Amino acid sequence: MLGFGLLASVPALILSRLVSPRRRYNPVKFLPMECGQMPTGEGRSHFMMQYYAYILMFVVFDVMSIFLYAWGTALFNIPRTATLPIIAFLGIMFAAMGYALYLAGKKGIW
Repeated sequence: MLGFGLLASVPALILSRLVSPRRRYNPVKFLPMECGQMPTGEGRSHFMMQYYAYILMFVVFDVMSIFLYAWGTALFNIPRTATLPIIAFLGIMFAAMGYALYLAGKKGIW
C-alpha cells in the first residue's frame, strides 16, 4: 500500500510543479474574501442562543432514533446481556434531554 501510494502521488506532485505557473507576489490574493467580495463589518458576531435547547433536543432524538432502530431490528438476534448497554445509553440520552428541558425552562422558551 505504501509503495502504491508513493507510486501514485510522487509523479502527480512532480507534474503539478512542472505545469503550475511561477509564483508572483499578488497582494490581492492574500486578502480575506467573502464570496469573492471584500469583507465589510466585524469578523465576529453574536449569535442568539435562544434555540439552543431545541438544537440539543434534536441531536438527542436523532442519535437516539438511529441507535434504537439498529437495536430494535436486531433485538431477537442479540443476547440478553446486550440490553444493559442499551439501558445505559437510554439513561445518558434521557439525561441530555432533561438538561435541554432544564435549559429551556431556565431561558423561558416555553
